[in-house]
Amino acid sequence: MIQKFLKRVGTVALAALVTVGVVGCGSADVNMVDGSIPRAEASQTLNTAFDNYLAAVAAAGQDLHSIMIVKDGKVVKEQWLSEGAPDKLHILNSVSKTFTATAVGFAIAEGKLSLSDKVVDIFPDKLPAEVSDNLKKVEVRHLLTMSAGHDTEPSFRSMPEGADWVEAFLAHPFVHEPGTFFWYNSMGTYMLSAIVQKVTGEKVIDYLTPRLFEPLAIEGATWQESPQGINTGGWGLYLKTEDLAKMGQLILQGGKWNGQQLISSEWIAEATAKHIDCRPAGWRPEQINFKAEDSDWLQGYCYQMWRCRHGAVRADGANGQYIIVMPEQNAVIAMTANISDMQGEINLVWEHMLPALQ
Repeated sequence: MIQKFLKRVGTVALAALVTVGVVGCGSADVNMVDGSIPRAEASQTLNTAFDNYLAAVAAAGQDLHSIMIVKDGKVVKEQWLSEGAPDKLHILNSVSKTFTATAVGFAIAEGKLSLSDKVVDIFPDKLPAEVSDNLKKVEVRHLLTMSAGHDTEPSFRSMPEGADWVEAFLAHPFVHEPGTFFWYNSMGTYMLSAIVQKVTGEKVIDYLTPRLFEPLAIEGATWQESPQGINTGGWGLYLKTEDLAKMGQLILQGGKWNGQQLISSEWIAEATAKHIDCRPAGWRPEQINFKAEDSDWLQGYCYQMWRCRHGAVRADGANGQYIIVMPEQNAVIAMTANISDMQGEINLVWEHMLPALQ
């Protein structure tokens, strides 16, 4: 089965299976109760660490909205603060990207798409008058790894009202050879959303509903759209904190949920492996003045997810939205917030929660 999958995606997934350390490390498959992850009592060590963590959050002035910790397949701690509430749909910002990448994974599994498909072949009617050699080489995999070749991001905010976002993306100069230069690019994720809609005939939110949202009992999801009626992909998804925890647990379990393999473990391994060196959004290589051991933004970029320190992998969104998958601890941490210093936010998790989850 693995060889068949690798042939279909046509990439370095074999290395991913060896290096990522996520697939197969999860707990026994979660069996939800009334659409919720089962609950369990935390250890005294974890209770103490959690209290210390919340005190540190308050001392740092961090506007944390919610945190949920899943350990061994059960929710052991959850807290709601500030604007947070169990049933509140929260803005996810770039955590949305991980869900868009998952839609790409489903489309590949169903034979509607491949990682090596050329963007110019998918949108032949949206191309600029002159198609550069670099643009001709852009593949789906390059969009997934933020390495399509742009030197700056073609932001939708700078586009004229009603502009076609796909056309604008393709018209933006492709300065670098695809696959060689990381530039965090939310419009690249929008292109993935547009591609999924083009090859499936459904918006990403509708395509994911029977494949992901319904099996995980995720209800009420909303997703913003472009003027062309395409889900924004790189941002704009609203979910609840427990929905984020479910997604993290699905990743931890290698794509399996309630006894069903929703998406292949090979795809999860591929999607959570490092594919390219990375930097914080908007930072150029020459601006980096800190060490990798001090930063969760220098550990490598996956498919619309980031590698972390301590063997973890994460989805993150501006102002403090997190899904942190911790295979070595068999744990998932989901967080919503309004915190601009996201390194400071995750530092407190590593300082207080990591030792208690060993």
